[in-house]
Amino acid sequence: MVGILARVRRLPLLPLIMLSIVFVCAVFAPLIAPYDPLKMDLGNALRRPLWSESGGNTHILGTDNLGRDVLSRIIFGSRVSIIVALSAVAFAATFGVAMGLISGYFGGRLDALIMRATDIMLALPPILIALVLVAILGVKLGNVVLVYAMLTWTGYARQVRGEVLSVKRKDFVSLTIIAGCSPTRILVRHILPNVAGTVLVIATLQVGMAILFESMLSFLGMGVPPPTPTWGRMVSEGRSYITSAWWLITFPGLAIASTVLSINLLGDWYADYLDPMRRSTYVTAPT
Repeated sequence: MVGILARVRRLPLLPLIMLSIVFVCAVFAPLIAPYDPLKMDLGNALRRPLWSESGGNTHILGTDNLGRDVLSRIIFGSRVSIIVALSAVAFAATFGVAMGLISGYFGGRLDALIMRATDIMLALPPILIALVLVAILGVKLGNVVLVYAMLTWTGYARQVRGEVLSVKRKDFVSLTIIAGCSPTRILVRHILPNVAGTVLVIATLQVGMAILFESMLSFLGMGVPPPTPTWGRMVSEGRSYITSAWWLITFPGLAIASTVLSINLLGDWYADYLDPMRRSTYVTAPT
């Protein structure tokens, strides 16, 4: 009991609170947003935030150049970031883990083929390849997810392969082979659980990278097509007004930075917690 309480006390509460807010906004955006994020009101264009001097009395974070409420667009933009991040990481992790398991367990020419494919992918400039692929496939939400998964599965494959090479030499794996278990059963039931912790750590950190990836493509005009509000596009649209309407860039930028930072801090905490050498700093032994 004391150990459990110690773990709870050591949880990164601030990142958890921030991510909880982002998830709540993404799920309940229509109920939380005070305005329609797509509704234009040119009479209220570039309205300052509520607390600023001469700020409007109805728009908390002000309005953009078309009179759209900035807060509402940030709330709805969280939907795109969460959908892209979770979907892309899920696809990349599934494919990458499968390739890593197959490569590490079977070895031989199959291992060499998969590893050379990962080497080729890692040698390509990711931003350039992402722009080319999105241009070819089309500017759609699904294509952004697909491109990110194609560019990041290699990290899972290489890490999982290395761990499988170690795990498959364990006695319990040898016993399952003697017992006549199929390779699929051995990989899924016996080897995969032993590498799942590492996969979760990588996936946690990749969620933040996926949000940055989507924001970068949206900033360059190659992400989710308008009029869907995204954080990256909000920053891109506000850069022309950086000297006269600072809030157009500041608040979407803070949303991106705080969300990614919270995810990275949570991932670092989880990685440290899984490390037996560091676990003592997160768990107090019962007395």
